[in-house]
Amino acid sequence: MTATQTNTPGPPIVEDGLLISTNPATGAQVARAPIAGPDDVAAAVERARAAAAWWAGLGFGDRRTRLLRFRSILANQMPEIADLLHRECGKPMIEGVMETTAVLPHITWAARNARRVLGPRRARASTVALEYSARMEYQPLGVIGAIGPWNYPAGAICVLAAYALAAGNAMVYKPSEYTPGVSQWLADRFAEVVPEQPVLQVVHGLGDTGAALCRSGVDKLAFIGSTATAKKVMATCAETLTPVLAECGGKDAMIVAADADLDAAADAALWGGLCNAGQTCTGIERIYVASAVADAFIQRLVTGAQKLKFGIDDDARLGPIIMPGQVDTIRRHIADGLADGGRAALGGAEAVQPPYVQPTILVDVPEDSTAVREETFGPVLVVNRVRDAKEGLARANALPYALGGSVFAKRRGLELAQGMRSGMTAVNSVLSFAAMPSLPYGGVGDSGFGRIGGDDGLREFARSKSITARRAPSLLPAWTFERDPDTTARRVVTVMRLLYGRSWLPQPPSATVRFHR
Repeated sequence: MTATQTNTPGPPIVEDGLLISTNPATGAQVARAPIAGPDDVAAAVERARAAAAWWAGLGFGDRRTRLLRFRSILANQMPEIADLLHRECGKPMIEGVMETTAVLPHITWAARNARRVLGPRRARASTVALEYSARMEYQPLGVIGAIGPWNYPAGAICVLAAYALAAGNAMVYKPSEYTPGVSQWLADRFAEVVPEQPVLQVVHGLGDTGAALCRSGVDKLAFIGSTATAKKVMATCAETLTPVLAECGGKDAMIVAADADLDAAADAALWGGLCNAGQTCTGIERIYVASAVADAFIQRLVTGAQKLKFGIDDDARLGPIIMPGQVDTIRRHIADGLADGGRAALGGAEAVQPPYVQPTILVDVPEDSTAVREETFGPVLVVNRVRDAKEGLARANALPYALGGSVFAKRRGLELAQGMRSGMTAVNSVLSFAAMPSLPYGGVGDSGFGRIGGDDGLREFARSKSITARRAPSLLPAWTFERDPDTTARRVVTVMRLLYGRSWLPQPPSATVRFHR
């Protein structure tokens, strides 16, 4: 099979031990990769052990230099990676450019801040142990296993690797079976700046390969994907007590208050809900708009969505649904939303034209509908009217998902954002937190745990190490069996009263302290 031959778009092809990815719109072959079995995965992790020791030994400065060289390669070869994203994911070229653009600040930030966040530092000594100095540092975990998604394949491997590698670890990455070409291309580019050791390896395959990685003895498993798959990953990792970082799905909400800038809110809602054909974990799927401005907002939303062209051509704004099975979920949610009493302000059942889904806007869908409660992961927006932003906030917080969110309001934006149950919230914008590498990214509840990005993101891939050292004799030698029990007890009580016995509460009358052997 050659790259010019085509197949019907569908699941990945497995042929003679090779995983073959195809364009989700045309079926044209894009990339081939050998499938890694359990022994192959174990061998990759073993190689990573030696690579991790060597990589950690380079120190923060040399790792920073290598990571920044990798960043430069990506910046200079952006058209090539964008074209690969276009062919393997069906993304419009501009989407491929933007996905690559988004990872460059993360690589830069992780490389430049690793020493500040993870480097050794002095800690304050305890008042009762002044004879000891205190010090802490963060040490690399060793080998990080990672399992990535198909919706942003370049972003996932680059961002995870940026923080894990900056912290001094090696990584073995298992990409989605739908996007092996993108991940392998990026790993090959990294090998150009780190040719000495396999610090970043990619293992390809289906679910069995991911399970083998979970059982391989890696020091931590980082997962980006659906909540359902995250639960399976966690269960498998539990067999070996392997810690897990899980960035899972979302059903992110936008609140549009009565005083919101409706033009800006509608534009942001379209981008937040429909970019990448709606295949974004932190994409907007639910919108709660104050009744006083609902009709005007919905009209702006429909007018803007009608201008968006879908397809594979250069002028398309929305590409195909990357994973064919997701089309069934999108179709079901649209059908459920309409059957439950909602109406289609745009699109509807006829919008599903595999492998594409036209923009669909459902209005006034009951809150117990699957269209509201389950992750759709497609270009579908549910817009529901509420009395005010306060009611919108209550509805937004009612689901177990809690990844990201958005608030549009002129007066109470920050207050509403603080009240939203989510890992990240944008005020008068959407997805802007993803462009801030200094901020941690991640969810709570069914949207996972752990953080990628910021100081917290670096610490996810390191273990804290505490060290104390004696620097003087003990004035009150209490931690020894050579002490005199009565004398030591009296002195300790006296010192504790002096140090900690005062408070705003009324003190009881002092009493004579008696100790008996």
